[in-house]
Amino acid sequence: MSASLQQLAEVVGAQLKGNPEQTINRVFPIDLAEEGDITFVANPKYLSKLEECRASAVIVAPGIDLPGANLLITANPYLAFAKILTFLQGEPDAAKGVLPGAHVADSAELDELVTVHPGAVVGENVKIGAGSVIHPGVVLYADVEVGCDCILHAGVIVRERCRLGDRVILQPSAIIGADGFGFAPDGSRYYKIPQVGIVVLEDDVEIGACSCIDRAALGETRIRRGTKLDNLVQIGHNAEVGEDTIIVSQVAVAGSSKIGNHCTFGGQAAVAGHVTVGDNVTIGARGGASGNVESNQVLSGVPLIPHKEWLKMTMSLPKVPEMRKELQQLKKRLAELESLLKEK
Repeated sequence: MSASLQQLAEVVGAQLKGNPEQTINRVFPIDLAEEGDITFVANPKYLSKLEECRASAVIVAPGIDLPGANLLITANPYLAFAKILTFLQGEPDAAKGVLPGAHVADSAELDELVTVHPGAVVGENVKIGAGSVIHPGVVLYADVEVGCDCILHAGVIVRERCRLGDRVILQPSAIIGADGFGFAPDGSRYYKIPQVGIVVLEDDVEIGACSCIDRAALGETRIRRGTKLDNLVQIGHNAEVGEDTIIVSQVAVAGSSKIGNHCTFGGQAAVAGHVTVGDNVTIGARGGASGNVESNQVLSGVPLIPHKEWLKMTMSLPKVPEMRKELQQLKKRLAELESLLKEK
């Protein structure tokens, strides 16, 4: 859909400078935008690109002035970009009900404003709230609960009794509630521990493609409100991830660990089992938490150290061969001097 610049300013609460009647058709990157597009600058290093930008309007931060340009001025251009992009997509498609080719158990309870696409399987006693969309190939085991306005993309599996809150998004092939990795040693063999708990995803959680959230051995594995997981993330059984936390691709959180609110984990970071990570913790890519982590820190490396120290250490690594050579020379020279002193 299209909108006037005035409409978009009202959507994001931005100050408008320029022509309020300018029609905007889409959001596009600075270097590809054409007339009728709106673009944004969230990072000052891209300001120079605006000189050749052909967009009809630009979302900018306060203090940026582009004479003659149509501007939406807001403290958070990136957030404004996201909201405008959502607005221009228009309203979601109307609910289509259960489409031919979908299998829905007679005991399932589906709101009338639900869409279930062909190839989906909805098991016994499943409950699905209004506005939710179940795409082809989704499998909901018995007794699953899905809240309102959820989107379950193709290939998603939600195992028995797991619960999804409202506005949960599961990207393709996400697996919710697979058995946790639990085995008791039995001599040279291993006895499988039944995983009889569940997974709970609270409101506004998003799980990336091919990510796996294991069901609890007993009790719950819980992902709290607003948390976003990237693709290929593993969350072990009985783990708890706090609110508004960001977990990037290939992160692994071992069983029974507890992650705080508003944390950020870089790619391939890891948390050992039975570890507690506080609130507002950032762990850089490939960082590893093997013990408890206090709140309000930015850390990297294995074992974790403050990020600034880690940067200094990694900058020194290329110099290690030279430093080692110099150290050997100094040791040799010191030995020579000690020998001379003994002779005297």
